[in-house]
Amino acid sequence: MHTVELAPGQTRRIATRLRPVRRGTRRSAGVTARSIGPLGLAGRQRSQPVSGQIRILPPFISRKHLPSRLAKLRDIEGQLPTLTRGHGTEFDSLREYVVGDDVRSIDWRATARRADVVVRTWRPERDRRVVIVLDTGRTAAGRVGFDPTARDPSGWPRLDWSIDAALLLAALASRAGDHVDFLAHDRLARAAVFGASRTEVLAQLVDAVAPLEPALLESDWHAMVSAILLRARRRALVVLLTDLNAAALDEGLLPVLPQLSARHQVIVAAVADPRVDQLASGRSDAAAVYDAAAAERARNDRHAIAARLRRRGVEVVDASPEELAPALTDHYLTMKATGRL
Repeated sequence: MHTVELAPGQTRRIATRLRPVRRGTRRSAGVTARSIGPLGLAGRQRSQPVSGQIRILPPFISRKHLPSRLAKLRDIEGQLPTLTRGHGTEFDSLREYVVGDDVRSIDWRATARRADVVVRTWRPERDRRVVIVLDTGRTAAGRVGFDPTARDPSGWPRLDWSIDAALLLAALASRAGDHVDFLAHDRLARAAVFGASRTEVLAQLVDAVAPLEPALLESDWHAMVSAILLRARRRALVVLLTDLNAAALDEGLLPVLPQLSARHQVIVAAVADPRVDQLASGRSDAAAVYDAAAAERARNDRHAIAARLRRRGVEVVDASPEELAPALTDHYLTMKATGRL
């Protein structure tokens, strides 16, 4: 509300500063002007609709980790003196053999031509496809960790932590020369970014995730996997951002996982609730011991479902809210460095 005094025929411009606390689309309702008579006993009021909207983007708090991960990427790619040597990567160049080199990297034909032992150097393959899939179902609504906007002491929704990790991975993978696609899904597809160029994918992804909210229903994993297979026909790295909820995954993901893992590499990335570890250490009284037992059981269930996923050939990244984004990008870089991507 602004109070102003205007002389006849005078105009004034008033600016209002708004601080959004939640991503999404905000629409203006209207402007109301109320004028009061000289005695302050009567007045008149008029409202004017104002059509306009603004898109509030996610804060992307993990962007602070991007410079260090880009430095690691340059190191892996050989833009720094370090070169990766191994199998399953893209051939880069030849150089003289030095003590400690893997003998399997020796190029015998080039060695015969030069009369000197030379080895092949390798760099991670570029132009791979990374499909980031965001589970927007019921489990994404749970609040964990802290709220960066300082709005809710109970924490930030799992969905927002997953969005933050998706943004960091997309930024890194696109800079690594890989194609990045995105799908948000619960029972229906809520957002999708496919076929964007490397220079535009991050901006399109930020715009796509801004209005997303968790759906308070179970995700349809059969429909989700079908949507992935329909859109990603070439072999790709599929990153599923979901929760390691044993009951939900037992009935949802695990039955359809073989269809997905047969065609693609799969990573499941999940946000762990740090309060579970805190409760598991409680021993102060009977209630704390009871809470500790329940927390320990939840933690064991989580470890068990992660182990089952790994036995099915799925790689698992399970980290605290603040560590999920850097842990996921580190896992991606490790796959690049070891020639698994």
